[in-house]
Amino acid sequence: METTPSHIPAVRIRDLEKIFPVPLRRRQVVALRGLSLEIAPGSVYGLLGPNGSGKSTTLKILLGLVTATSGTSEIFGVSSSRVASRVDVGFLPENPYFYKFLTGAETIAFYGKLCGLTGSKLKARTAELLDLVGLTEAGDRRVGSYSKGMLQRIGLAQAMVHDPRLLILDEPTAGVDPAGSRQIRDLILQLKARGKTILLTSHLLEQVQEVCDRVGILAKGHMVREGSLDILTGVSGQTEFIIENASPDLQKEIASLAASRGARLVTARQPQLDLETVFLQATEAAKPPVN
Repeated sequence: METTPSHIPAVRIRDLEKIFPVPLRRRQVVALRGLSLEIAPGSVYGLLGPNGSGKSTTLKILLGLVTATSGTSEIFGVSSSRVASRVDVGFLPENPYFYKFLTGAETIAFYGKLCGLTGSKLKARTAELLDLVGLTEAGDRRVGSYSKGMLQRIGLAQAMVHDPRLLILDEPTAGVDPAGSRQIRDLILQLKARGKTILLTSHLLEQVQEVCDRVGILAKGHMVREGSLDILTGVSGQTEFIIENASPDLQKEIASLAASRGARLVTARQPQLDLETVFLQATEAAKPPVN
């Protein structure tokens, strides 16, 4: 597998625009308008937005399934319009389809063969991935009997079969119960610890807040907010104090008397909004005014 200098982003998008013509009608649908973003290697990036905001179009352009009207997109420095850019990419669609008559192990082996694995390497990789996604005991069961959470985990396994450096996950926890969602969250964190870069879309903002390093919020094809979670969720102009061993009287006087009363200032920080509030504020601001 080729290596890429660490200063080159895993994903780089510059001024990306996509316009879909509407047949038989003299109008167009603008899906993306001047989208730019970068994803650092080894990080988890959450691409958020309401339905129709351009998330899926962005992923399709990166995967070479759709051609951009203008702008550029690169994966590890290679244009996503080139087949070579997808050698290091694993993809889990929102609603993956698997052959129901195959077992979990056979499903992974099938995709492994498509990626050129054979013999003992394929067998070892299948066993390794079943263990990684927690499906070793279910490996001999037909996937037609799998729950939604198990299907998503076998989907993650097939996306990783060729050991890609970048994973693109479209709604990886869609339709999954809380327990299965937590398992997938833990898997994402485990993959990050292994140095994988992950680009995901999700409507579960609490989970995004738990796993992502940076977040971009799309609305009507525009990037309306983007940055690290600390920056996005910080409340400007306010500071939060946490004081240890403070009496009720001392709490009223706060910082000016803290040292003289024997209390210790543990930390001072910005109060945090939850990501759902940031998301709603950003997308509401992007809506056109009502006449």
